[in-house]
Amino acid sequence: MKILVTGGAGFIGSRLALRLTAIGHEVTVLDNLLEQIHGADPEQSEGYRAIADKTRFFRGTVTDRETLEKALEGQEVVVHLAAETGTGQSMYQIDRYSEVNIGGTARLLDILANSEHSVKRVVVASSRSIYGEGRYRSQDGRFVYPDHRSEAAMASGDFEVTHPGVDGPLELVATDEGSKIHPSSVYGITKQVQEQMVMTVCPSIGIEGVALRYQNVFGPGQSLSNPYTGILSIFSNLIMQGKPINIFEDGEESRDFVFVDDVVEATVLGVEHPSAANEVFNVGTGVPITVMTVAQTLSRLLETEVPIAISGNFRLGDIRHNYADLTKIGDVLGFQPVYDFEAGIARLAAWARDTGPQRSTYEESLEEMRRKGLMK
Repeated sequence: MKILVTGGAGFIGSRLALRLTAIGHEVTVLDNLLEQIHGADPEQSEGYRAIADKTRFFRGTVTDRETLEKALEGQEVVVHLAAETGTGQSMYQIDRYSEVNIGGTARLLDILANSEHSVKRVVVASSRSIYGEGRYRSQDGRFVYPDHRSEAAMASGDFEVTHPGVDGPLELVATDEGSKIHPSSVYGITKQVQEQMVMTVCPSIGIEGVALRYQNVFGPGQSLSNPYTGILSIFSNLIMQGKPINIFEDGEESRDFVFVDDVVEATVLGVEHPSAANEVFNVGTGVPITVMTVAQTLSRLLETEVPIAISGNFRLGDIRHNYADLTKIGDVLGFQPVYDFEAGIARLAAWARDTGPQRSTYEESLEEMRRKGLMK
């Protein structure tokens, strides 16, 4: 098949493009080679160099209608990965995130709705961020979805979630696709809108829509310099520089960290599997890992001891816990992750050691969030 991958020179996109070409598909990539991700010389970035001579490449943004129309010519499937990513940054760069994530998706769908084309399926990269806080069980056995945590509670050192009318502790359980959608960040809102537009418009114009709700993706090739890329690469870079790690909240907040190769395989199923049509799937490992565990494991694997401090700092818009229920994607598509956390993080650490530390603006990004009143 002829497949367009938007954002196809990025961390996930470049690995997906290579995988699709390896199994016989003809891949076109549209990517703007954003400096925040690809560096000052983007054509030397790992992602771009990986796909440059193996795909048909368009440099441009999904917000540019003319470039998008050219890239869509002759395509049978679109994998829409292009997006601004970063929970914290989205809370003050609202126009930028809305324009790219929502506006770019709107332009894609508008072209498909109003032009002749050969596209039969659109696979959109959604996100666990659309759920906000994950799913919990109350002591009386009910599933509940806690409200966003208040600044006052977190400032007092109380980071746990609560639910109105429910006394006692809540038990964290896996979040399934039918769980409540209540994002806590602008990024999460834009991903929710992306998904809903694709899953609403595509069937109405005779195109199959597929939404994949990625959990926290990590692995080799993830930018070590982008301060919004994810804590595993951020922590790796800090450790290799011998810098201390400041753990937000109490270090017990958890996420479902999924290795990039597993995400690629799930996305290939989203492209190829007939039963994926017009369905939404979680993509993760189904296992929550605490932030403190991430920091300690990376320090061990990188063989560098650095101060790891629990500061009690927190960011508005962050959630406490979330991990995926993989029942549906396992039953319908036959997907099971290959890499557990230990296997995946070992591969990330080995790659990071080989790559070496990179200049990052991580500290500057935290200071900017403090100035905006989002970092406490």
